[in-house]
Amino acid sequence: MTTRFPVAVDAALRTAGWTPGRWDMRQAEIWADTLRAHTSPTGHRHAVFPAAVEAWAEFGGLHITGTAPGRHIAPTPLTIDPAAGLHWVRTLADLGRALATDIAPLGEEHGHHGEPTALLAIDSEGRVYSLDHSGDWYLGPTLDAALATLVTGTQPVRLTPAPG
Repeated sequence: MTTRFPVAVDAALRTAGWTPGRWDMRQAEIWADTLRAHTSPTGHRHAVFPAAVEAWAEFGGLHITGTAPGRHIAPTPLTIDPAAGLHWVRTLADLGRALATDIAPLGEEHGHHGEPTALLAIDSEGRVYSLDHSGDWYLGPTLDAALATLVTGTQPVRLTPAPG
C-alpha cells in the first residue's frame, strides 16, 4: 500500500482519526473567523491564509502521537488546533516579520504528561515552525514533512541562536 506519509506517520495519523480525503472546512472557517476577530492589546491581528485554512481543514482537531522510537530525539505528540495560538499573535507577527512571510497558528506540541511545550505555526507558503522556550525551529517545507519530523523524532533545524 502506497501512502503520502512514511509508514510510522501514516499509522499515527490513522490512529488519531485521519483518513485520506478528511476535510472539515466548516471547522476550519470557525477557527479562521475566531482568529480574524482577535486583536492583541497592542493592536496585532492574526494572518489567515489558504495554506493555514487547508491544514486546519485536513488535520484540525487531531491529537497525533508517534509510537516508534525517535530517529534523533523523542517523537513529539501534537494537536492541530489553531486556537492554541490565539494569544500568540504578537509573537507570530514578529516571526513573520523576521522571515518576511505571514504566519498563522497551527497547534501545539505536548510533553509526556500532555502539557503544552511549544506552539506550532504555518506560513503562507505552507512551511511549518515550532516556537518554544529555547527558540524557534523549522520543521519542514510542508505540513506533511513537519508531521514526519515530529512523529519520527527527526531533529528539526533551529532558526534562532541557542540561549545563553
